[in-house]
Order: sequence, then structure tokens, then C-alpha cells
Amino acid sequence: MVLPMWAFWVALAAMSVGLIGVILPIVPGVGFVWLAILVYAIAEQFATIDPISFIVLTILGAIGFTADLWMSQVGARVSGASVWSLLSGLVLGIVGAIVGLVFLGIGALPGALLGAIAGVVLAEWYRRKDWEEAFKVGVGWAAGCLLSGVVQFVIAAVMILIFVWQALRG
Repeated sequence: MVLPMWAFWVALAAMSVGLIGVILPIVPGVGFVWLAILVYAIAEQFATIDPISFIVLTILGAIGFTADLWMSQVGARVSGASVWSLLSGLVLGIVGAIVGLVFLGIGALPGALLGAIAGVVLAEWYRRKDWEEAFKVGVGWAAGCLLSGVVQFVIAAVMILIFVWQALRG
């Protein structure tokens, strides 16, 4: 069942919110784009968004949705972080999210970012006893985190383009 054109525009507007969400972490990002595509595809019974394209969009969505998690880790690892430092960053990131949200009023995301970078830097300092090397790893972690935003934006834009191509060709 092909949906009316207004449904396409509503879905595209929702995906635009998701694309903005990649830049502004207050709004959901890649996951929101994928969810809008899923709702549209189910509503039109996969008439224009074929299952193969939806699988490709799901894989892209999974990569984009998890980019924050693994790209910051890759950035730190490339800068010389140990597994212990990465685990410390993960644990303090979780603690930072809780503390930032519940106690400091700064929100979960800033708390998680500050906690994670503190965990990586402090664990590297403990390991090497060298602040310069520890900060180098922290910069690598932050660079990976920033690069993940670029990757998420590109993936969300590609997902939207695939959606537009599929929906308008049908």
C-alpha cells in the first residue's frame, strides 16, 4: 500500500529532527531517523521501502547509533590507551551520567562525557605516571568522540537519501 504524499513529508520531517539530533544531543539522532523509516515502511507495508533496502538502512543505523561508543574507544586506543583505561572510562562515564543527571543538574550526557574522559586520563596517569601521556590519550578519546559525530551525521544523511530515493521511486 503506497501512502499519500503527506505521509512522506511527515516522515521526512521526523528524519530531519533526527539529523538535527546528531548535532544537538538533546534530540535523538540516528536512532530517530531509523525509527521514522521503520514506521513509514510498516505503514506502507514495505511497498516502496523494500526489505533489502531496509536491512541496509538497519545496518547503517546500528553503526551510526553505536558510533559514540566505539569511536571514542578507538581514538583512545590509537593514542596508546590500555584496556584498563578504556574500562575505567566506561565505568566513570556511567557514574558521571548518573551524578550529572541526579546531583549536579548538568544532565546525563555532559556528566557521561566528563566522567569518561576523567576515567581514561586518570587511569593512564596511574599506569604511566606521566600527565602528558595521560592527556594525549584523553585528547585521542575526545577526538574519537568528535569524529563519531561526523560519522553519525553522514550516516543519518545517507539513510535519509536512501529513504527519499526508495519512497519517491515507488
